[in-house]
Amino acid sequence: MLTEVQAGPYTVRGISIGGVYTSLQVPELNVVLDAGVPLRSFATTDHIFLSHGHSDHASALGALLGIRGLVGKHSPAQVFLPAEIESAVQEALAALQRLHRSAIELETIPMRHGDTRKVYRDIWVRAFQTHHAGPSLGYQFFRRITKLKPEHQNLPGEEIGRLRREGVPGIFDELERLEVAYATDTLSKVLETAPSILESRVLILECTYLDEKRTVEETQERLHLHLDEIIARAEQFQNEALVLMHFSQLYSPDHVRDLIRERVPPSLHERIRVFAPASNQWFG
Repeated sequence: MLTEVQAGPYTVRGISIGGVYTSLQVPELNVVLDAGVPLRSFATTDHIFLSHGHSDHASALGALLGIRGLVGKHSPAQVFLPAEIESAVQEALAALQRLHRSAIELETIPMRHGDTRKVYRDIWVRAFQTHHAGPSLGYQFFRRITKLKPEHQNLPGEEIGRLRREGVPGIFDELERLEVAYATDTLSKVLETAPSILESRVLILECTYLDEKRTVEETQERLHLHLDEIIARAEQFQNEALVLMHFSQLYSPDHVRDLIRERVPPSLHERIRVFAPASNQWFG
C-alpha cells in the first residue's frame, strides 16, 4: 500500500525510503515528485519533477513513462529536471527505447536555480538550489493571483470588470501565493539559501536521520538532513504543514513516529506529517 498524508488542502501520496526509492504525487497540483519507482497510479500525471539523477530518485522514469500508454495517456509528459542532467536522461531513455523497440513520449524542461515556469492553469513552479552530490534542485509551487490595489477598491464591480478586460495598467497587483515546496537529498543549508520555502503552505522536506545512530556531522557528510537540525530551527517553520520524508531504514516506521513525537517541540510537532507507512513495514 502507498503511504498517504493530508497536508493542509493537499494530499501527498507515494513511497519514500532513504537510499532505496522516492516517488511522491500531489494530485491537487497534478505533479509527481521524483521517479525512483514506477507506480501505475502515477502514470496519468502529466508533470514530473526530478530533483537529481541518483537512481533512487530517477531510475524508474522510463518505466513510469512507458506505463502511460498502457493507461491511455498518449500525450507527452513534461519532465522538469536540473539542466545539467538533461542530456544524460535523454541518452538513458534513448537506450531504453532501443531495448523496448517502442517510443517514449516526453518533453524535457531543463531548470536552473531561480527559473520560473508555468505548469498549468494558475500553477507555477520556481526551481531552487539544493545541496547534494551533483546537480540538484528543489521545487516551489505557487499560484499567481491578481488583487485590486487599495486605492481602487471602492470602484463599482462593473467598472473593475471593464478595467480587467481592457488590461488597464496600474489597477491590480500580482501576488504569489506559495503553496507546496519540495526539498530532498540536501544539507540543511537549503533552509538558508531558499528561505521562502519556510513560508510555503506545505513543505515536503527530507529528514533521513533522527537520533544518535547518525550524528549531525555524519549526516552532513552524507549530504542529508538530521532531525536535530530541524529541531534547532523549529521557530523558523511558518508552514501550515511540514511533511517529513526520506527516512533511513535504520528506523522502522513506528520508531520514526515515536522519535519525532518524543523529540520535536509541540508547537512544531502539531504541524508535522510523518510520511511513513501505518503498517510499520517499509514498502517492498
